[in-house]
Amino acid sequence: MSAIGKALATAAMGLALMTTGAAQAEEMRIALVVKALGIGFFEAANKGAEEAAKELGDVKIIYTGPTDTTAEGQIEVINSLIAQKVDAIAVSANDTDALVPTLKKAMDRGITVISWDSGVASEGRLMQLNPSSSPLIGNMIIKLAADNLPDGGEAAVLSATTTSTNQNTWIEEMKKVEGNYPKVKVVGTVYGDDLADKSYREAQGLMQTYPNLKAIIAPTSVGIVAAAQAVTDAGKIGQVNVTGLGLPSEMAGHVKSGASKSFAIWNPIDLGYSATMAAYHLAKGDAKAEPGAKIPIGRMGEITLDDKTEAAMADPFVYDATNIDQFSSIF
Repeated sequence: MSAIGKALATAAMGLALMTTGAAQAEEMRIALVVKALGIGFFEAANKGAEEAAKELGDVKIIYTGPTDTTAEGQIEVINSLIAQKVDAIAVSANDTDALVPTLKKAMDRGITVISWDSGVASEGRLMQLNPSSSPLIGNMIIKLAADNLPDGGEAAVLSATTTSTNQNTWIEEMKKVEGNYPKVKVVGTVYGDDLADKSYREAQGLMQTYPNLKAIIAPTSVGIVAAAQAVTDAGKIGQVNVTGLGLPSEMAGHVKSGASKSFAIWNPIDLGYSATMAAYHLAKGDAKAEPGAKIPIGRMGEITLDDKTEAAMADPFVYDATNIDQFSSIF
């Protein structure tokens, strides 16, 4: 090869390396911060996030979260992401307010921040993606109890943490429509902190405290499984019905045993997918987080932000013996 040829080849190689480096530099890193690692709902959401990343082509997903459902754990994770200079953070919050200072720091450093599933206060994020409408969820969870209590009876709520934004909102919305179901009397609320063993003990406690209890409403994927197992172990299948929000794969056996007649959930795969899409378009600058704004979310269509810069993805879907096999193999 001539000297000129070698020079051209070297230049071409250098240009190729520069192009590759530029492509890598342009890859957007979106961190999906969940309440805690090891929870099936969030692992399914991560599948959706990866699906969105593959579809978009220039996105890398960083799936992360604390080992327990605490604000302190999430703050530590978020500080690490700030240090890594990620492009966007999409967080399902363990506390409405506690994460705000850290997330404000992230936004001050140019990181796009949204919350999804369980939100943070508006000053700590650009937008909140709710999996569904809170009033619809609140109505659904008590309706599911009422549908299987034709003669009425006592029901109790097994929630996650006392500070869990979405749980508290849904329970409040449930209380607003409680009068529409006069045969159902909600007698109390307990908290299992989204820990299987504590949720199980709290469900046991409910059955001991309220011997006439007819239903346990658990609007948490961890709590509903624990409550169904507690009812099964207590020999009260057919006496106490467990309902609320759960994953088909985790609830299939309890539906088949009769411990749960029906429950509801949105598709967490769709939720992780939609959160990633929203974060991407906001970080790219081709959508703005302001009241009335429409943000595209891929195959899920688009969302419209309300005056609180919140949006709902979809209505909750009911699972029972007629469809549990179909969905339990998916998530």
